[in-house]
Amino acid sequence: MTEAYIYDALRTPRGKGRKDGALHEVTALRLSAVTMNAMKERNNLDGHAVEDVIWGNVTQVMEQGGCLARSAVLASDLDESIPGLAINRFCASGMEAVNLAANQVKGGAGMAYIAGGVEMMGRVPMGSDGAAIAADPSVALDTYFVPQGISADIIATEYGFSRDDADLLAVESQRRAKMAWDEKRFANSVITVRDVNGLSILDHDEYMRPQTDMQSLGGLNPAFQAMGEVMPGFDKVALMKYPHLEKINHIHHAGNSSGIVDGSAAVLIGNKEFGEKYGLKPRARIRATTKIGTDPTIMLTGPVPATKKILADHGMTISDIDLFEVNEAFASVVLLFMDAFGVDHSKVNVNGGSIAMGHPLGATGAMIIGTLLDELERQDKEVGLATLCIASGMGAATIIERV
Repeated sequence: MTEAYIYDALRTPRGKGRKDGALHEVTALRLSAVTMNAMKERNNLDGHAVEDVIWGNVTQVMEQGGCLARSAVLASDLDESIPGLAINRFCASGMEAVNLAANQVKGGAGMAYIAGGVEMMGRVPMGSDGAAIAADPSVALDTYFVPQGISADIIATEYGFSRDDADLLAVESQRRAKMAWDEKRFANSVITVRDVNGLSILDHDEYMRPQTDMQSLGGLNPAFQAMGEVMPGFDKVALMKYPHLEKINHIHHAGNSSGIVDGSAAVLIGNKEFGEKYGLKPRARIRATTKIGTDPTIMLTGPVPATKKILADHGMTISDIDLFEVNEAFASVVLLFMDAFGVDHSKVNVNGGSIAMGHPLGATGAMIIGTLLDELERQDKEVGLATLCIASGMGAATIIERV
């Protein structure tokens, strides 16, 4: 089978996902086009250079609706002969775009793809699409649906993670993210977003709060306790599914959960012939990909079975992995992953994660693959694994290996 290589990976900075965020006036269409243009310019791509653009975004309504991938191609400097495919696997949409592209290349369906995603959470609010998993009783009742924050608190309760455990991880995420920016570890990957006059709009991750400490987090109230215990009483739904739990311990809040942000990311994937044609050197090969369904109520445990599956399917063990990127959707997700595999935190999210820098839903999967590749190169390591939990109970993972 043909090998699929990563030739480039880039992202925009993450802007605060609210009206005073630096990227708030930028549409998902424009930010996607900016990202695609940067990929084109950095790699001197001309004509029908790639077979397709596969683009993830989660809330596919309003300006993020339709086939945003094709609209963004037409709004960019890419050739109009390049089509576009918009996909949605919730929080893993950006990763799934990369995985689909890699497997298309491996199967011989084209020499190269641009894959990634976008989410403008400050412009198109999460949940505004009225997703059936939450809104349609015919599925929500049968699956014991609860919001993701409740699911994160179920994980903490089921596996015994405390508020201090979660807050310590959050403080460390902020410390690592600040160090990464101070040491310019993202310099090769983060592009500057500019206005029509070429002036910088944003050149850094805007959401970060490096002053965060245990004392400041200690003053925050649990974010999901009211919806769990009062109205509409999701804790009762959860306890119907997990009757062995006496109560749900609500430990998550804004400081130890992922931030709502705007952002976009792209990965250039191709075979050997593509690199030779454009004079590009591969940085890594995509060694393995996987996805899996999990319990839809606890919902966010997916990184554990996805990692078990990808390792087993490819004859690997956890000790074969040098570095990990585990999306920090909520602190308990990362705590569970490290506990399940006995992985030391020094190998996980080395440069911080979504708690510190934010989680632009459709883009994050592509972002963490790029971050993982950069860090493998910085540390001169060989193999890395990126994984995410996914809404409604799924998991996805990608293993990359430097070449």
